[in-house]
Parts: sequence; structure tokens; C-alpha cells
Amino acid sequence: MSAETSARQAALETLMRCRRDGAWSGASLDSSIRRFNLDRRDAAFASRLVLSVLENASYCDFLIGCYSRGKLEPQVRDILRLGTAQLLFLDRVPTSAAVNESVSLCRQNGRQRAAGLVNAVLRKIADHRSDLPEVPGKGTAEYLSVRYSHPLWLAQELVERKGYDFTEAFFAANNKPAPLNLQVNTLKVSASDYARALARTEIPYTVPEEPEGCLLLDGGIAQQLPGFEDGLFYVQDRAARMAVEFVNPAPGLRVLDACACPGGKSFAAAVRMGNQGSILACDIHEKKLGLLQSGAERLGIGIIETRAMDARVFDPELEENFDLVIADVPCSGFGVIGKKPEIRYKAQKEIRALPEIQLSILENLSRYVSPGGTLLYSTCTVLEQENEAVVRAFLAGHPAFETQAIETRRVNAPSGMYTFWPHVDGTDGFFAANIIKKKQ
Repeated sequence: MSAETSARQAALETLMRCRRDGAWSGASLDSSIRRFNLDRRDAAFASRLVLSVLENASYCDFLIGCYSRGKLEPQVRDILRLGTAQLLFLDRVPTSAAVNESVSLCRQNGRQRAAGLVNAVLRKIADHRSDLPEVPGKGTAEYLSVRYSHPLWLAQELVERKGYDFTEAFFAANNKPAPLNLQVNTLKVSASDYARALARTEIPYTVPEEPEGCLLLDGGIAQQLPGFEDGLFYVQDRAARMAVEFVNPAPGLRVLDACACPGGKSFAAAVRMGNQGSILACDIHEKKLGLLQSGAERLGIGIIETRAMDARVFDPELEENFDLVIADVPCSGFGVIGKKPEIRYKAQKEIRALPEIQLSILENLSRYVSPGGTLLYSTCTVLEQENEAVVRAFLAGHPAFETQAIETRRVNAPSGMYTFWPHVDGTDGFFAANIIKKKQ
């Protein structure tokens, strides 16, 4: 089996596990890469294949349906999706390779009878690349759902709330590669000095308007970049970093990061505080805290203490004990589809219970905020029912709290609530609310 054939087989097995077992693509792909002993180049190719299919599955199915008849076996559909994705979204793959390797996958996986069908369907798609059938219903949520491979309910909800053009731009942005966001650890190096270190190794980067100390790279592996082992940077999306900036953590503050893992907000707060003060970083999963602590040690941060804690269970020792409480609550994740494309395939029923959980966490954590202190509520979703609606419900039942306006160089939110959108802000989809406890 050639290296490229092995890469395609690894991609196929990953897609099958995602479909059949609900597996996450990242961990499943890593397993397949190890099993087929793929080198870096072929592992990257397998990854591109998987991502291209996950990002475009509904659109691929539409085109496959235009050139085939009858019901397809699930594995044959997976093979056809892989071939279609290569023809339409991976411009460096020759047509002959996309078609012939897909036929080979049929034979290697006991689907010899489907080889002719796969060959015929993919050749028709290849022949009509310049005049492919149009998805019907342009201008509707149904069109957006199929063309950009997002769930229909999400398309309907966003079109009603934000409009058709806005929703289309959001979906299109989710299907584009996301940059690697480096946050320079200014406890150890200035942003300009680290940028020069990248330039010396001929690694291209861009500098966004906000926040200061952020550099954007076109992909890459963080651990292989200059200065990783020395703790000169950490990886965190700009939206999450800016959410911490919204509440201005100052040196000497007492901070609770209640749902802290993997640690980005704790790190951002510690750097902003100049490593002065205290941060209690908690998570319900104790085994994750070791990674957070090792990350803090790599960055040279000494003010973070870790503790296993359920954010919904009241701890009287923590009552009114913190100047800043960060509540980055569990959510549906519909803001990070660009990085975790399989999130789009979550069933709507899976997320219906989340607002109640989020509100219970927010209510409990509010008891730990000292008078005059700040409560930062955040999620990595763009759904109103998990964001603004939760904050409004909390404020209605807790008159001692109110939102405070958010204002930075490019963000002006008098309501104290702001949603980041990939196509507007160039970030993950992310929500942040700046809530303060009135002084008594």
C-alpha cells in the first residue's frame, strides 16, 4: 500500500468512526496516523481529507445524489465523500488520483461491487466541476444548510435572528482554515522581540489590532515553534484572550477561574496581572489540572493554585472571597465549528439542557464575588439561549449584580455583553458578559 493510499485509508477509517461511534475526529485521526505509521506529510494530507469531508458532508451528499440512484451503503458514501472532497476542495490532488484511489478504497475494504459506481459518480462530478448542479432554494435556510453543511435548525435560527447574508458569511467562515493564535508571554519576552524571533526563522505572521501581544500564524504545530519549551508563548484564540481583557485583571487581585482547563484564561489573567496576586484555577476533572499546572510552570507563572471543584456546588470557604470570578461555562461549542467541524452535527436535543446548567453555575459562582468585584461569564457558542438569555435570567434574579459596558479599541458594547463572530472579528465565535457586584 502506497503512502498516499495509507493516508486515504486512515482518513476513511477516521470518518467511519466519527459516523458510526460518534468519535471526535482529532483523537480518532491521531490513532489512525499511528496505526498506518504516516510521516508528517501524509499525516497532514489525511487530516486535510478528514476536515474537508466534515466541513462539506451535506454538500458532497447533494452532489453524489445528483449522479447516483438508490440507497448507498454507509461506507460507500464515506468513500464517495472522500473522493468528492478531493475533487472540489483539495486543488493539488489530480483528478485521476482522486478517482482511482477511491476505487481502490472500495476494493481494499470489501466493497468491490461498488467500485464501478464510485468510479462513475466521481468522474461525472469531475467532468462537471465548472457547471455543478445548484443547490435548490437559494435565499433560504435550507439552501445554507446544504451548501455549507450546517444543521438546518441552526440555519433557521440564525437567519431569523441575524439575517440571511450574515448567516451565510458565518457558515462560510466556519469552513475556512483557522489561524494559529499565539499569545506572547510578556512575563518573559516582549511581543516585538518574539516577533523578531519568528522572522529570523522565516515563519510568517500577522499582528491583529487587538489584543496586544497576539500573533497570528497560518497553521503550524505550537510545540515546534521557537520558544515553546522556554514558555515564550501560549496558544489561545483572540476572543478568549480579549474576554479576559474586558474585565481588566490588575496586579494584586484575587481571581477564581472556576472552569479553568485547559488554562488559557488563567494564563491570560496572570500575564495581565504581572504575576502578582493569586489565581485559584478549578475544574471538575481533576486529571486535567496537571496539564494546567505544567503549562503554568512552562510559562513561569507562580500565582496559580489548582483545585478540583464542581462549579455548581457551593463552597462556603470561597464566599465573597474574590475580586474577579471567571465563569467560562460548558456550552454547545457552536462558535468553534471552524476548529472542531463535527460539532455542527450535534443534535438539537443534546443542547437543550445547557442553559439550565449554565445558569446554575453562574448563580453559584456569583456567591464567591466580593462586593465591587467582577463576574465574567463566557461561552464558546453563538446561541442566544446560552448567552444573553442566561445573563438576563441571572440578572433578573440577582439585583445585587449589573452588567458594565465593554469598551476597547474596536469593541464597544454598552450592554456589557459582546458576541465575537468569525467573519466579523476574525476570531472564534465567542460570548462574554462583564457583570459587576454592586458595592454594599
